[in-house]
Amino acid sequence: MHYSIQTVSEKTDLSVQALRYYEKEGLLTGIHRTKGGIRYYTDEDLLGLITRLKNTGMPLREIHTFVRLKARGPATLKQRCAILEVQRQKVLDGIEAMQHNLEKVNHKLRCFSEELADYEAGRT
Repeated sequence: MHYSIQTVSEKTDLSVQALRYYEKEGLLTGIHRTKGGIRYYTDEDLLGLITRLKNTGMPLREIHTFVRLKARGPATLKQRCAILEVQRQKVLDGIEAMQHNLEKVNHKLRCFSEELADYEAGRT
């Protein structure tokens, strides 16, 4: 199936400008074009990978390195695994930090809810 750049933008939450930038920077390779020069994307394009890595907070330069390594084939699997292990740990650290933040928010919500209940019952 073929997708326009606008459709891909909507499906991936990447702006059209970001897609063009990623192509210019070599993150997206082999993008097809019509005879009129209009880009179109296929299911096989790397957009899913790039979007997922970006959503984990991986910097574009690291995504670029990862994509270039992938293009070089299986000889780079060890390097790619190492990159993903580092990113995995960053994601886990971020989840832990967010869990801690959630606990703090939940605590405050309980406190304020009790205070509100007391206020509404005329106990304060």
